[in-house]
Amino acid sequence: MKYVTKKGDTWSKIAYEQYGSEYLMTVLLDYNQQYRDIVVFPHGITLEVPDIEGIIDDTPFWMKEVAEDVDETEEVATDDTGDIEEDVMEGGAYG
Repeated sequence: MKYVTKKGDTWSKIAYEQYGSEYLMTVLLDYNQQYRDIVVFPHGITLEVPDIEGIIDDTPFWMKEVAEDVDETEEVATDDTGDIEEDVMEGGAYG
């Protein structure tokens, strides 16, 4: 997608308007390196505004580590009350 600047636009303002977060201005900077020295834009500069769907992974780093360690095929045994059975707790990651 393209964005044509208005006089007074800033990277953070454009990021907020396009993505809903001023913190994503670095994505705009990455795709528009030729304008990286501009702090306050004049009217009429055309910027590339990439789709962030595949670019941004907002999963916290600590959750990525947990997700890698979890075996999705592993099942946890429970008794009739829904509590984890003791024999499961004695072995594996808990034992």
